[in-house]
Amino acid sequence: MAASLSITSFQPTDQEEVRQLILEGLVERWGFLDPSKNPDLQDIASAYRGAWFLVARMDGKLVGSGALIPRTEATAEIVRMSVAAHCRRQGIGRQILDRLVGYARETGRRRIVLETTQTWSDAIRFYQGYGFEITHYQDGDVYFALDLLVD
Repeated sequence: MAASLSITSFQPTDQEEVRQLILEGLVERWGFLDPSKNPDLQDIASAYRGAWFLVARMDGKLVGSGALIPRTEATAEIVRMSVAAHCRRQGIGRQILDRLVGYARETGRRRIVLETTQTWSDAIRFYQGYGFEITHYQDGDVYFALDLLVD
């Protein structure tokens, strides 16, 4: 299945599909959607200007996303990691994360941070399995960091 997977940079033509994918994942997790909580998804190209936003497609259908936002010269943050429910546990999230981490290394970042909801045990296991370490918990979220070896 991975042979038909392509991972590319977000394009404005991806807007509605990516927005829908991420919102569907949030509804799946929460059981409802608060439209006021995701204003960045109204115009992804503008909201993530300066970031590296990836989309994954399998046989032309959008199945995943993830973004790397530079925070400082040394640190970047991963956000909007999402994989379609029917495509999870097939290595798609890992491939997106591999690309984001690789890009962080290439651009000289020494640390990557991210956060997820404390009750999302599958996401927590995914990031810990990749090597991220929990740094702290706050307001129902769990925060992670991955220190990179830079040549």
